[in-house]
Parts: sequence; C-alpha cells; structure tokens
Amino acid sequence: MTECNTGHEVLVVVSQVRPVGEVAPPALHVLLWQHSLGPAAGRWALPGGGVRDDEDLRGSATRQLAEKVDVRSLSHLEPVAEFSDPARVPGRRVFASGFLGVLPCDAAPALPDDTAWFRVDELPDTVFDHAEIVALARDRLAAKMSYSNLGFALAPEEFTLSFLAQLYAAALGHPVDPTNLQRVLTRRRELVACGRSAPPGPAGGRPAGLYRFAERRLRITDQFATLRPPTGSGW
Repeated sequence: MTECNTGHEVLVVVSQVRPVGEVAPPALHVLLWQHSLGPAAGRWALPGGGVRDDEDLRGSATRQLAEKVDVRSLSHLEPVAEFSDPARVPGRRVFASGFLGVLPCDAAPALPDDTAWFRVDELPDTVFDHAEIVALARDRLAAKMSYSNLGFALAPEEFTLSFLAQLYAAALGHPVDPTNLQRVLTRRRELVACGRSAPPGPAGGRPAGLYRFAERRLRITDQFATLRPPTGSGW
C-alpha cells in the first residue's frame, strides 16, 4: 500500500443573480478568480484553498472568501459535495469540499482585479473539476428554490412580484409566471405584503406592490415540491 501526503481544500460557488443588459433578463452568475502563475496561469478557479488545522470547513470557507475575493457576508452558505478523485488535481492528492454560497442581487462587494463574475451557462476555461462543482451547486440551488424559502437569499429586502419571478427564473433555469409564483409562495406563507408600492416605471401605469420574505433564514416549506417549467396550465 502506498502512503501519500494528502491535503484538504474548500471551494465556494458564490452565486448571484445579476443584470446582463438593458433588455435581457438577469441571469445567475458565479464568482471566479484567475490564476496568474504556474501551469494554470490564465485559467479561472473557484475561490477557496487549504483548510487550517484550527478551523472547520464552514469557517475555512468564510475566511477564504474574505481573504481572497473580499466577500465578507453571504445570505446563505451550505455544503454541496465532497470531491475525492485521486487525479482531480496534478501532483499531491487534494480532497475538496464544495460549498454553495448565495449573495442577494443588490449586494455589490468590491472585487480584486483578478476576480470577476461569469454567467453559470457561459463559464470561461476553468481549472481541474471546478466546472463540475459549479454545475452541482447550481443544481442544488435550483432544487432548494423548489422546496424551501431559499429565494430570500437571492432577493433584496423588498421587491415586486415581477422582479422576484425574474430571480426565480434565473435560478431555476426556466421562465416563471409572477402570478403562479405568488400563489405558490403565498400558500407556503413565505411572502408578506409591505403595504407600499414601487415607484412607477418609465412607461407609467399602475405602481406594483412591494413584498418581502416572511423569514430571511432557511426553512423547508414543501418537502416534496418541484417548481417545473411552465406548461399550458402553469405550475
């Protein structure tokens, strides 16, 4: 039996729904940083690094986001999967713990020069198994949006139903009808009407009402639910 010195790292898929233009709807993005040295120079990677002897995995993930990409506050953080393929990185064997982190759409962290946002469906050339980790985290986010109140993690404090539907569509990967979304989330007691309206848009018309989430912490609301793509009859 061959013995080897192994390492353990955490890698965080920091996700945020961000605008992509004046006409196109917002899209789900992930935060990546670019290697500048070594064989991976020019390629992009998830933020993270080695776990210290005196910290747990969640603490390591939080520390490294602050140190490496200056992200110091997340609305949600949870483990996604462990990655242990002996050949996942060249040279020394390194185990990885993948995490999903979520930022609300109105958060604007000041990013270092080597860090940028990318659409999850338009990733650049990434190192090792990082694209696989992004895909798994995206699936986890979409699944949890279906059966929990995790939408709070993507949303600002107050929002219109049409804007919330855009956030859900970006996370789920398919169109979401605002009326059906309101019906589902109201039945689950996730939404609270603020009693105020948003400022009118350029086209005028009746101002849209503002809502907020009843709780801004994770809660399972419908354990077996799945928010599927719309059909002729909606969800």
